[in-house]
Amino acid sequence: LLVPSLLSAQGYLHASGTKIVKGNGQEILLRGIGLGGWLVPEGYMLQTAAFANSPTAIRNKIATLIGDGNAEAFFQLYRSKFIQKKDVDRIGSWGFNSIRLPLHYALLSDQHGVYLEDGFAMVDSLLSWCAANQLYLILDLHCAPGGQNKDNISDYAGYPSLWESAEYQQWTIDLWKTLAQRYATKEWIGGYDLLNETAFDLGSGSPALRTLFINITSAIRQVDANHLIFAEGNWYATDFGGLTPAWDANMAYSFHKYWNSNDPGSIQYLLDMRTNANRPLWLGESGENSNVWFTDCVRLMEANNIGWSWWTIKKVETIAGPLSVVKNAEYDNLLKYWNGQAPQPSVDYAIDALTKLANNFDLDKCVYRPDVIDALFRQTRTTATIPYTTHTVPGVIYAPDYDLGNIQYAYSDVDYQNNGNSGTWNSGGSYRNDGVDIEPCSDASSNGYDVGWIQSGEFLSYTVNVAETGDYALKTRVAANAAGGKLLFRVDGNIVNSYVDVPSTGGWQSWQTIDCGILPMTSGTHKLSCTFFFGGFNVNSFSLVNVTTGVAGKELRPHTLALGQNYPNPFNPSTLIEFTVPNPGNASVKVFDVLGKELATLFDGPAEPGCSYRCVFDAHALPTGLYVARLTFGSDQLVRKLLLVK
Repeated sequence: LLVPSLLSAQGYLHASGTKIVKGNGQEILLRGIGLGGWLVPEGYMLQTAAFANSPTAIRNKIATLIGDGNAEAFFQLYRSKFIQKKDVDRIGSWGFNSIRLPLHYALLSDQHGVYLEDGFAMVDSLLSWCAANQLYLILDLHCAPGGQNKDNISDYAGYPSLWESAEYQQWTIDLWKTLAQRYATKEWIGGYDLLNETAFDLGSGSPALRTLFINITSAIRQVDANHLIFAEGNWYATDFGGLTPAWDANMAYSFHKYWNSNDPGSIQYLLDMRTNANRPLWLGESGENSNVWFTDCVRLMEANNIGWSWWTIKKVETIAGPLSVVKNAEYDNLLKYWNGQAPQPSVDYAIDALTKLANNFDLDKCVYRPDVIDALFRQTRTTATIPYTTHTVPGVIYAPDYDLGNIQYAYSDVDYQNNGNSGTWNSGGSYRNDGVDIEPCSDASSNGYDVGWIQSGEFLSYTVNVAETGDYALKTRVAANAAGGKLLFRVDGNIVNSYVDVPSTGGWQSWQTIDCGILPMTSGTHKLSCTFFFGGFNVNSFSLVNVTTGVAGKELRPHTLALGQNYPNPFNPSTLIEFTVPNPGNASVKVFDVLGKELATLFDGPAEPGCSYRCVFDAHALPTGLYVARLTFGSDQLVRKLLLVK
């Protein structure tokens, strides 16, 4: 039982002008997640879209194969595993304060005027788990009788639709009244989202939509004067023509946002509506994009005082949501049968396949995608990067395990979001949801994945914990169809070696280890980054082995006096300079401006033959111009010109 004194929601959420506030008047910004797929399965969530996309089509496909009774048993197991108290506990721990629940009318009322206690009991259980975690539960009628659009998402089955049947409209009104009567006094009910994503030609201003909303609201208010009402626009909650002025004092407008830009202009018409109607806005559904898009969208919403709810919590083999359901081999074979690629399985085999799939929806069997949660919360507030996993040096660093953080800080990638022109950001569709292209890897020394589709200028950054000061031999596992690619490494932003050439290895999964030089590193925590140039290769890991010989920053080379050309050149703001000496002695490397003024001493001390010494010149405080590096060894001097371009 809930304990009101401990779990008070501080009153019902309600509209106060353009803000949503608690009962005590305290403003709240809703940060929520949707439970899409639980009570309203969709084809793309279960990988059945090619042959069964709507809830009814999916159920019919299963029932045809294993029978109605077995199909019902599967869905009961599926629903029991999909959302449990531990799922809601986890949602609360991630930082969400609300949940949006898509409802299918048929689970609550399979005939007009007939109500199903089992369906309401599922909502009751969810509400109790929400209350225990102080999460607001927003009820969303995702599938209305007849269907409010002609898509799978409303379980539309053909004529008549909701908009072509007065009986279906009354059924919808009565269902909402029954829901409101049941939950009128429940403070952790955050509100009623009356109708998800209408998409129907209802004429100019969509008068039928406004009329139905007014009639539903009137029925709700007969039994519930407490709860906030959310109204979505036509054409998938994007067109609010005819829905102003507001018809209730305690209502808000809910819009959906997918696959477009996150600039202020994309929501200006909604901000204008909010001002004119003097009612709050809520982004009731968004997601299905990259982490970059997620972060930018949340920043845009919160900068404009708009709460949000993300779509969705779980799907089979997803990178774009926090929980990915593992596809068992038996279910994969079942999909192949339905796709015409395998023979029909026995009933027992199909039941086993579906049972295993349902059990895989259990939270403890799902794969957690921490990068998605990090993008929705931490990354919206800071550009700081944090480790994706612990990297210890000496040791192996797997390329896909780069830091969590914003693009251009934790990583850089050319294709990183879908603004309506392309659906691909991670071309490999695996492991993480950033722009970095990650695919399954056949190399036994990988973590099962590699970074591919590499383009020039992209980079990855890693937080590494160095056990002890020393020189570390760096090696990289690469695969390439042709030579021409290059790698450049930095430690704490400073270039630490020359470009490393990537050879042809004979194929995208023909793996080879290449030497990338010696990295002098001090004990402690550092940032190691690798920048890629020219592309045309894959990378799966970096390894560092301590090869300290007593002199920091050296590598065995021929016994000559040489001062290498700095790299890169031109540079900004730092560049790497290498030198060697022919015999033991004192060496110095200094940098001067063109007038001969000494600017920096990069090296001054004993040097040994057979070693290559690396120095880094950091010119962040200097203006664009020509500079000179001078190596002095005994009576000999060598010079190189350095070009700084800012």
